[in-house]
Amino acid sequence: MTGQRSLAELDRWHAGHVEDVIDPGRRIVDAHHHMWQRPPEAYQLPELMAELESGHDVRATVFVQNNAMYRAGGPEAMKPLGETEYVNGVAAVSASGMFGPQRLCAGIVGHADLRLGKAVRPVLEAHRRASGRFRGIRHQAQWDGELGSMARIAAPKGLLLDPDFRKGFAELGPLGLRFDAWIYFHQLGELASLAGAFPETPVILDHLGAPLGVGPYAARRNEVFDLWAAGIRALAKHSNVSVKLGGLGMPSYGFGFGFETRAAPATSAALAEAWRPYVELVIEAFGANRCMFESNFPVDKVTCSYRTLWNALKRIAEGTSEAEKAALFDGTARRVYDLGSEGIEN
Repeated sequence: MTGQRSLAELDRWHAGHVEDVIDPGRRIVDAHHHMWQRPPEAYQLPELMAELESGHDVRATVFVQNNAMYRAGGPEAMKPLGETEYVNGVAAVSASGMFGPQRLCAGIVGHADLRLGKAVRPVLEAHRRASGRFRGIRHQAQWDGELGSMARIAAPKGLLLDPDFRKGFAELGPLGLRFDAWIYFHQLGELASLAGAFPETPVILDHLGAPLGVGPYAARRNEVFDLWAAGIRALAKHSNVSVKLGGLGMPSYGFGFGFETRAAPATSAALAEAWRPYVELVIEAFGANRCMFESNFPVDKVTCSYRTLWNALKRIAEGTSEAEKAALFDGTARRVYDLGSEGIEN
């Protein structure tokens, strides 16, 4: 998930470029990160705390599924509960205050196979019993005829249109749950169809809808941008959809900026210059109150440090109003994931 370098190697690489923190008093909710134990590497509480203590005022975070720590036994449909149980334990440790005022994993997005149709209801209910922090599910739907095999978890073509999937999706709203969508740019129309069919269910588009810049798309960046932009504007017409602004540093199945291949880490100014057209278009289409910044760590760690990433996002947001900044960095994530005052001290 972090490319050819190990996490330790990435830390050493990033140590060669350390910036002053921009706007250090800006309150942040990191709307999207992962945690895992995948020998020989681990990205768990100590590693995540090291990121949060690197200078920015991150008050709370939202964990999003990455298919780790599943139960080893029991019914197949219930195995993803292991991830929710694991992450809830990390959140409980964080809530003790022993590791600082931040509230890690204040919101948890897990996984349930929506293709089970109505039979997914007991799985969703079990997730909610496992953690009061459980907020919804992500059933990865990214598919591309040429890139499908590059994704660690490949989805079938047309998953969001599948009748059984939609029967399962229909169970989310009545339980007050959300759906995180990880798709590619040419699937935005399918997500718009899904959001329109279930207008009462909150839908969160991850990673700006991935206007791909790798593989066969590397030489078609302008064409992809135009197709992606049209899809974003159409999706924005559905008021139940919000967007996470991030994931721009992903390698292989991402944007293809290539910063991870450089001998030295890119500056936040360089990152902001490359990322700005994408982020600004989404904010223009959806409005700041439906957009939230994310780190997508440790996946995006392959491109930049946590400190540099948030500096880049702050540079991109420089032209927005104070109210818009408050929404982008903190307020939208709190509202969409119902985090309340988690991580806020009086």
